[in-house]
Amino acid sequence: MATQIGTVIDGKYEILKQIGKGGMSTVYLAMDKRLNKQWAVKEIKRTGVGKNNEQIVNEVPADAEMMKRLDHPAIPRIVDIIDHKDEEYIYVVMDYVEGESLDKVLNEYGAQPQELVIDWAKQICDAFGYLHSQKPPIIYRDMKPANVMLKPEGNIKIIDFGIAREYKETNLADTTVLGTKGYASPEHYGSRQTDARSDIYTLGMTMHHLVTGVDPRPADYIYAPIRQWNPELSGGLERIIDKCVSPDPKDRYQNCNELLYALEHYTEEEDSFKKTQKRKLLMFIVSIALAIIFAITGLVTANLAKNAESNNYDVLVEINGQDYDTAISNINTAIQINKTDKRAYENFLSYIISDDNITEKESQGFSTIYNQLKATYTDGTYDEEFAKITYEAGMNNFFYYEFSSDSSTSERALKAIKYFENIKDGNFTESEMATNFYTICNFYKSDSGNGVETPDYKKQYEDVFDSIQKCIDYLDEYQESNANFVKAAMYKSTLDFVNTNIKYIASPNFGAVDKDTVLSLLDTIKQKADGINEVENEKSRAYQTKIYVLNNINNVRSTVETQYEHLEG
Repeated sequence: MATQIGTVIDGKYEILKQIGKGGMSTVYLAMDKRLNKQWAVKEIKRTGVGKNNEQIVNEVPADAEMMKRLDHPAIPRIVDIIDHKDEEYIYVVMDYVEGESLDKVLNEYGAQPQELVIDWAKQICDAFGYLHSQKPPIIYRDMKPANVMLKPEGNIKIIDFGIAREYKETNLADTTVLGTKGYASPEHYGSRQTDARSDIYTLGMTMHHLVTGVDPRPADYIYAPIRQWNPELSGGLERIIDKCVSPDPKDRYQNCNELLYALEHYTEEEDSFKKTQKRKLLMFIVSIALAIIFAITGLVTANLAKNAESNNYDVLVEINGQDYDTAISNINTAIQINKTDKRAYENFLSYIISDDNITEKESQGFSTIYNQLKATYTDGTYDEEFAKITYEAGMNNFFYYEFSSDSSTSERALKAIKYFENIKDGNFTESEMATNFYTICNFYKSDSGNGVETPDYKKQYEDVFDSIQKCIDYLDEYQESNANFVKAAMYKSTLDFVNTNIKYIASPNFGAVDKDTVLSLLDTIKQKADGINEVENEKSRAYQTKIYVLNNINNVRSTVETQYEHLEG
């Protein structure tokens, strides 16, 4: 019998209402009785209903464990898995995503504006690129409007990873035919193993449905280019979608970076643009021919072309003062000229923190171009230049992500963790501190950071305290131009960490950190915050953050003392 409203799962999660149902599972909205926080709880029947029982749900926790290590803004986090072997159901607890699925948007409003669809597709493309970059790559396999949630602020989340799988190089084909008819690629049906190009196919069919409003699932559906349904749609977008859904994977975009670049430049595929380009090409050929006639050798022409390309790169990466869309477009164009030149990545990273704040859009934009840089290291062996950029990306996300919106340390940590993780085990200048920041970020990603008791929670609190102290000491010698803000932000994050987690920190059954250690840490940050004397502009982020720490530290100290007194009493 399915779970009833009001049931408390595992003594923690009270079921409030059903919010979704699929062939293999039911999803409920639940309230965490300890944290007073809402989660989505997916209830999965232990025995599947497929023919000959070929779908064994015992494999689902393995997929959930696979998802627990993921960290991307378009992918919900899994925070708990409840798998009692003697019970009929398995429960997976994950982020509750507010909003409306795109299939409901289609049902209510019909075909969507192409600019909106392209924006959604770029977000999905970035998420797929992240999944495909995992080792081994993760193939989503079931992209369709019903599996994309549109959040109130306009961003999207991909839901239902029930049939996601890790790509296995030794497999010739998938062991189970899974996917949604109409959206699924030919290889979904067993002709070969699904791979990154299969996800590109399903994304192409999803875009087709969204811009045309034509559902591909009915048996009598016959694919036709989007402008046969609506002549007003872009010819460039039509060519992109047609390439995505080519029957042969070799004819599709080979990775999400290629598709993302095409989506960002879809207007360049228009017929009128191509005609203009042909005229420009003809003029260019004439110019080159004249140059060859008057050049001493062909080598001169080659050198001129090389210099022109280099000069063009130099111009493109100078993005200070540009609006965001222009800046990222120029940076992407520069990267296509030279993927290994680090200036594009360094300049864009500097650009997005120039206002002491990184927005969600800017964070996603850098993540996309960073993945392109990472992909150039085909053997996974990084150098100091890559490590430096990676470390700065982690630091900037940890301290600046949505800072103007007063984001939590947890939100910023989850943005930064992937960068620190990439270099923490290396032999780079930044590896030691990357390890400490990774420990802090991983705490917020872990069950302990969500107030869930785990076998190693005591060690996690000990480790995070040690890493916080090391990071604070390290920042004493930090000499960057933004040093005052970074120091103040670190002290604020530490203060918020203690204030938010004190009942767990003090608990002998949870954190078990002694009172003197906690108070000593608070005394340290108070002294260091008070010592930031170079801040003259009272409107600056550094000054305001420093004042926040000094104004709140006594209250937090009082909370700490009260918590320990309660335990001692």
